[in-house]
Amino acid sequence: MAVDFWAGYLSGALGIIIGNPLDVVKVRLQAGNTIYTPPSHLIRLEKASSLVRGAAAPILGYGALNAILFVAYNRSLTALDHSIVDPTNPRETSLYKIWLAGAAGGLASWTISAPTEFIKCRAQLDSRPEVSSWSVAKNIYRSRGWRGLYYGGGVTSARDAIGYGFYFWSYELCKRLMTTENETPHQEALKILLCGGIAGIVTWGSVFPLDMIKTRLQAQTIHDINDIHKRVGSHAESQPLLQSSRPPLNTLQIAREAYRTEGLKAFYRGLGVCSIRAFIVNAVQWAAYEWLMKSLQPPTLNEPIGSHG
Repeated sequence: MAVDFWAGYLSGALGIIIGNPLDVVKVRLQAGNTIYTPPSHLIRLEKASSLVRGAAAPILGYGALNAILFVAYNRSLTALDHSIVDPTNPRETSLYKIWLAGAAGGLASWTISAPTEFIKCRAQLDSRPEVSSWSVAKNIYRSRGWRGLYYGGGVTSARDAIGYGFYFWSYELCKRLMTTENETPHQEALKILLCGGIAGIVTWGSVFPLDMIKTRLQAQTIHDINDIHKRVGSHAESQPLLQSSRPPLNTLQIAREAYRTEGLKAFYRGLGVCSIRAFIVNAVQWAAYEWLMKSLQPPTLNEPIGSHG
């Protein structure tokens, strides 16, 4: 299998392991009081077990997602610019082609990101300790079938295409601006870490309102857990958690309601936490990807890699 597939898979799984605790906080802040009221223990950052809630699906899914992302990006970039010999080193390629290739990679990865995001969101917003990614997936399948796993898929695809376009674009731009002659391995490593972190922040800044809408759209499928326990007591665990107490809103209605009731700040709630997470995760993820590409490539191709778009 392609080297960039395994480099993408392993670096993606590593990124999720590192970033999931802050992702839990980000999702719950995005959901807001209109759908999900953060319990008091969220303010105390909860117990360690709750901060890894929903990690199983992303670790498995995001590894595959990241693998598809990088493979699709590299192939798309080669198709857009036939002069490229090594798509992992596109120093002479126009930045707009890099953005387009990144957007194509984002759309390709959507087939995995949509169900993974839905399962993760549901698991992270459910306060019951016994809930896992697997139990959430089974509940969704029983209640909605396979198509139900792609609930919110439209806004997720838009977020992925735009976000990953800026992801590769900003990473390559940053590396071009920071590249100097006679770089030492230490300087190269620091550049990769810094540019990877910056790319993560730029990416989330470009699509955070879409991600907030996606989170609230998917959060609608969760009952008020306290009301469920009051109504059905010990049988609550067996009840589907997919029907809201009100008719579900569509993407546009959620955006309008959020703006009407909370203003523009609603679209950026949690961006600070997300930016910290994005910098850390993507700095490590890009460093891991670049290192794996160097390590896994055949000796004839194992040259210093400039930038990964």
